[in-house]
Amino acid sequence: MSTAAPFDYNTSRPRLIIPEYGRHVQRMVEHVMEIEDRDQRTRTAKAIIQVIARLNPQLRNSDNFERTLWDHLYIMSEFKLDVDGPFPKPTPEELDSKPTRVPYPQTTIKYGHYGKMVQRMIDQCAAMEAGETRDAYTTVIANHMKKQFLAWNRDTVPDPVILKDLGELSKGKLKLKEDVQLAHTADLLRTQQAGPRNEVDTRKRYNNGGGGGGKKRNRNRKKNRY
Repeated sequence: MSTAAPFDYNTSRPRLIIPEYGRHVQRMVEHVMEIEDRDQRTRTAKAIIQVIARLNPQLRNSDNFERTLWDHLYIMSEFKLDVDGPFPKPTPEELDSKPTRVPYPQTTIKYGHYGKMVQRMIDQCAAMEAGETRDAYTTVIANHMKKQFLAWNRDTVPDPVILKDLGELSKGKLKLKEDVQLAHTADLLRTQQAGPRNEVDTRKRYNNGGGGGGKKRNRNRKKNRY
């Protein structure tokens, strides 16, 4: 009486070092490591590189595409593969090294709701020579500050608040002329909502059959039901 062969579960198989490439690629790597002739071993390794390149096409957009593939091959061989590759074999320490910590910018902003860009605009405007160009630029900045304020707080904001903040951020160098008025709050809020609202209105008109003979097509579809 013959006994059935035991089931071959993945849990009883060797661990896949890079599971994304699958067990067949792992077996290819194990096979190339058993080849004694160095030239043949190198040719086989290059063939495996072509295989994993097809399995990982998104890497083609990276600058170190080929280098990454060879690193993966060495990793799957547990850094034991000895071939004449185009790149030096990495070490486990190199691949496990952590990137250099990027320092977080510690720039202080007096009014966070205006943003850093507004402060830069104010500094550049304050460095300009007095004249019509500087006055026009100051008006643009003040309106932008009001718009930024409304994005942070939907309640109406009095213009004196914007003018006070403008003078404080510019250290008293920027002031609006007496005959200049800032944009109305309703107009600024309308410009913030114009894009999404127009898109919604367009979808509604299309779904309701508006424009381009939509209503006529709807009537034709109703007639075809009977």
